Amino acid sequence: MRITVDIPESVLDALCTLVNEKKKSPAVAKAVTEFVRREKASDFARMLRKGEFDYPATNQEIEQRQG
Repeated sequence: MRITVDIPESVLDALCTLVNEKKKSPAVAKAVTEFVRREKASDFARMLRKGEFDYPATNQEIEQRQG
């Protein structure tokens, strides 16, 4: 999907460096994707701490699945 946003050139340059991308569009896409991933992980952890989500696997089972 295409959108238009105004981002200062200095911020885009810093972003490209941080995410190791030479082009701006892939850098922004990578940063947004990573932000969403981290927010979802944070929400999941919050739910676990509050007991709102009862995951049926043990830590050992989860680690074995991750290889």
